[in-house]
Amino acid sequence: MTSASTLIELPGIEKFKTGKVREVYDLGDQYLFVASDRISAFDCVMPNGIPNKGQVLNMISKFWFDRTGDIVKNHMISTDVADFPAELQHHAELLRGRSMLVKKAELLPVECIVRGYLIGSGWKEYQQSGTIGGMPLRAGYEMAGKLDEPLFTPSTKADEGHDENISTEQMKEIVGEELGNQLIDVSMNLYKSAFDFAWTKGIIIADTKFEFGLVDGELTLIDEVLTPDSSRFWPADTYKPGSSPFSFDKQFVRDYLESLDWDKTPPATELPEEIVMKSREKYLEAYRLLTDEELIV
Repeated sequence: MTSASTLIELPGIEKFKTGKVREVYDLGDQYLFVASDRISAFDCVMPNGIPNKGQVLNMISKFWFDRTGDIVKNHMISTDVADFPAELQHHAELLRGRSMLVKKAELLPVECIVRGYLIGSGWKEYQQSGTIGGMPLRAGYEMAGKLDEPLFTPSTKADEGHDENISTEQMKEIVGEELGNQLIDVSMNLYKSAFDFAWTKGIIIADTKFEFGLVDGELTLIDEVLTPDSSRFWPADTYKPGSSPFSFDKQFVRDYLESLDWDKTPPATELPEEIVMKSREKYLEAYRLLTDEELIV
């Protein structure tokens, strides 16, 4: 079985932050993002990871950063280890494919979520109140139904616990009117452009979240972008409204965990090899469909 890289250590390099999936290292005037193969579900990191998941997330982000540079600037400098500082070269084998050198940005404390379909928390809210993000919707939508128009539904960005959905007015109170309007316009343009492209590859991007920062005062797309972890990717050929569509992300993991007598609090149980390898293939398939290339692993 291919092994997963769940523990990423770069001795001698200052670690800035550890996330559920990524490690961020401080290189002075730049950051190094390293995507591990860790996988989380229900806000709990699993004991074992999905081999090559980190490379998939990193290289899909690179793919979209390259494609969307005409819409908004982004923080990517390079994913080629040969371009990295000298002190990282002896970590080249570990970093290859799963790391990205990025510009430092002043993080904006909101997440910019765009929804094209009614699923997840949006579907639950709609069932309860006929709204999504507090905005009234027409009656008659089914689960996973395509919205008449994509909707921008921001949330706070919480360091601990769950993010909280907020209105666009609340977002503008946090970041300011002008920047708030810019976030809405850019997020909607990014989603529509990515949706149209992915559709030609047989993938529906049902929803996604973007994160932004300021670099030299200019709005900049940061973090990961349009990956199966930050978005819902559905196969277009099997999609039908009325039920929860199969997805290219953590579906096998979630379905397996739902079958267990587990209260969704740590510690989580180790994932069986069959679930791990099925999940791995879905991540690799998402990359293959989007880019028309095999991921070099």
